[in-house]
Amino acid sequence: MKKQNVIIHKSLQDAEVFVAGDKTLLSEILHPDNDLINLPYSMAHARILAGNASVPHVLKSTETYFFLEGKGTMQIGEKEILIQKGDLVVVPPLENQYVTNTGSEDLVFLCIVSPKWKAEDEIIFDKK
Repeated sequence: MKKQNVIIHKSLQDAEVFVAGDKTLLSEILHPDNDLINLPYSMAHARILAGNASVPHVLKSTETYFFLEGKGTMQIGEKEILIQKGDLVVVPPLENQYVTNTGSEDLVFLCIVSPKWKAEDEIIFDKK
């Protein structure tokens, strides 16, 4: 079926939650390989439970994080950034990165990957 530009309406409640390669709880919200739309990016909803962290990883794509709930830190290369609800962080391609939940509630965020996320464009490292 040919992809076309259409109006898409989805509910996060209907999205499958799975453990991603970086150990976040992830729900894919929008991906041009799975939705009938031409877009240069993909979007996911992610959650890191209190006291946990994602596994260090690198993407060949730019990754934009928008934090919806909680607080924590984000390690990008040698730089550590304090993050909280309402913050936006753009991670350039090929930067080693991970997110740590330092709060007492879940850290919840959106991830927009451009160009779209592909498994072969991600390298997951073992946690230190």
